[in-house]
Amino acid sequence: MMHKNFIPELKQRGLIQDITPGLEEQLSKESTSIYIGFDPTAESLHIGSLIPIILLMHFQKNGHKPIALVGGATGMIGDPTGKSAERNLLNEESIKKYEKGIKNQLNRFLNFENGAKNEASLVNNYDWFKDFSFLNFIRDAGKHITVNYMLAKDSVQKRLGYGLSFTEFSYQVIQGYDFYYLNKNKNVKVQAGGADQWGNITTGVEMTRKMGGTEVFAFTCPLLTKSDGGKFGKTEGGNVWLDPNLTSPYSFYQFWLNSSDEDAKKYIKIFTFLDLDKIEELIQLHDEAPHLRKLQHTLANEVTRLVHSEEDLQFAIKASNILFGKATNEDLLSLSEKQILEVMSGVPQANFEKERLNEGLPLIDLLAEAQIQNSKGASRKIVQSGGIQINKVKQTDINRVITKADLLDEKYLIIQRGRRNYHLIIFE
Repeated sequence: MMHKNFIPELKQRGLIQDITPGLEEQLSKESTSIYIGFDPTAESLHIGSLIPIILLMHFQKNGHKPIALVGGATGMIGDPTGKSAERNLLNEESIKKYEKGIKNQLNRFLNFENGAKNEASLVNNYDWFKDFSFLNFIRDAGKHITVNYMLAKDSVQKRLGYGLSFTEFSYQVIQGYDFYYLNKNKNVKVQAGGADQWGNITTGVEMTRKMGGTEVFAFTCPLLTKSDGGKFGKTEGGNVWLDPNLTSPYSFYQFWLNSSDEDAKKYIKIFTFLDLDKIEELIQLHDEAPHLRKLQHTLANEVTRLVHSEEDLQFAIKASNILFGKATNEDLLSLSEKQILEVMSGVPQANFEKERLNEGLPLIDLLAEAQIQNSKGASRKIVQSGGIQINKVKQTDINRVITKADLLDEKYLIIQRGRRNYHLIIFE
């Protein structure tokens, strides 16, 4: 595979903020190793980690060697960057568990196969720090960086007002030593990270130079913000995770589908590998008919397929049609129990005893008892007007009785009131 300089493309995609001189020449000259750090703070990465993953993918696709660094040692200390309070410190057992989870997820995006010329690799800085004595560290590494240099960093300045422990103050020297170690032992010449990491990354460039390493380079990507000022990757339910057990593929798909027009124009360049000319064409089509949300649909399709699978994407589309489109009773019947619960995860639920269906449960009674309508009279009116659907079939018979034959997966009933109000009834 040819190695090449693709920095101009990354700039066009909005993936470059700060960059050290000479990086483009280095990438044009030879296949180059790059590393990016990942915090082992959970068993799964979230979509905030997608940008560094996509950067590593761009490097590997262009013939360079990606290295993912799990910050096992630094996770035990806590990075002060962007934090107004000291972080919870992790123990060794948690870090090992999180490292395994991160490796499993990165396998989906990067080629770790032995023998590939530019195979990806995973390293953990705990491996070279665990036997490094404090005295040796301050003698061999600490003497190369002055306190004046460290104090000048934005990440430190912002925390001085709140109070900054010596432990956290030392963070940038430890991260800086990672760059030197990887340069010396794995010939790594590039480090990348988020814009808030520029101070820590340039400390690494400085330390590598002072400790006799080869010439090294660095760049950062912008920190994503949403057009409404909200934090990217956060929803009412918290983080949007890459693990399908923590954030279902349906919810993941919906996150991207609900992007604003402005955000979708930015995200589609960053989070997909679609050709830039095709993206410009899509943006133009979108601007001509924004109500079709063509941009959001393409974005949601591409990212869901990338992170999950084609099968998960098709389920997410089907689930969206069930809730917001023209799904049929057959569509519901094709869902498994797990899928029914995923699609209905955010809707009101009510539980009934299954034996009540032995003699049949009048629909009017069910609507009132499940508080879908506030009285039997109101229930009767809405059924007569055709405002109730059961499992996507419109009901107009006020004498309708629910039996076990109506249940999905022998347990569930999906009641729709009007266009968008869903209720899940569970019979056990």
